Amino acid sequence: MIAPIAVFDSGVGGLTVVGALRRELPAEAIVYLGDTARVPYGGKSQKTIERYSEEIARMLVAEGAKMVVVACNTASALALEHLRATISVPVVGVIDPGVQAALPATRSGHVAVIGTKATIGSGAYEKGLRAARADIRVTSIACPLLVPLIEEGMFDDEVTESVLRRYLSPLLGTDADAIVLGCTHYPLLAAAIARVLGPQFALVDSAANCASAVARRLAHDGILADVGTGSLELGFTDPPDRFLEVAGRALGLSTDSAAVRSVPPLGS
Repeated sequence: MIAPIAVFDSGVGGLTVVGALRRELPAEAIVYLGDTARVPYGGKSQKTIERYSEEIARMLVAEGAKMVVVACNTASALALEHLRATISVPVVGVIDPGVQAALPATRSGHVAVIGTKATIGSGAYEKGLRAARADIRVTSIACPLLVPLIEEGMFDDEVTESVLRRYLSPLLGTDADAIVLGCTHYPLLAAAIARVLGPQFALVDSAANCASAVARRLAHDGILADVGTGSLELGFTDPPDRFLEVAGRALGLSTDSAAVRSVPPLGS
């Protein structure tokens, strides 16, 4: 039996990372857990997010996971280092892969980042980008209305495009030429974002780049599965809403066998 890659998110948006992993690593077994009972993470303290993340990661590792992928920008920004210090398997987040992909994507040295209020407020992308390249310029935009629109399945709706124009208009006419999709929901809006911004912008998909980072780490550690058909197991801490079906269709994932699971508290 192939030891699985465990992926977790605060909800359902991390399925974009699962979709990217399935494309990049078709032979791997993947276990996904969405913490839908405690979503959203964005308004919670760092200590709470660290605790939630550790509870989930410890459970998944106890069940045999060979790697934990934090498919949540908020948890990646606030709990990644805590997990790396407490979990016995490799832990990969979504922010550093996004940073590393943004650097070669910009010609002007001006990168835009869009995300939830919590992710933008953490400054994680700005810190990562500036640590990698001191002269880079970063414009960060919080886009709180996008996740609700995506979860309604309104990927190509004129209302969604209008909201995108409102958020992204400050970028038009500037020399920014790369935009990091700093929320795992946002790849589902890639086509609409490209229409609003035009061809001069490179879209940096944190989900796709996270999958590439996972593949490199598995190969480096000698734990890459390169033979087999792979598998996918979906779990949630509360019954997910209709977005699971919508996202599954958009990403080509079968969501029929999703199970409701409980996460034991630390110390139990």
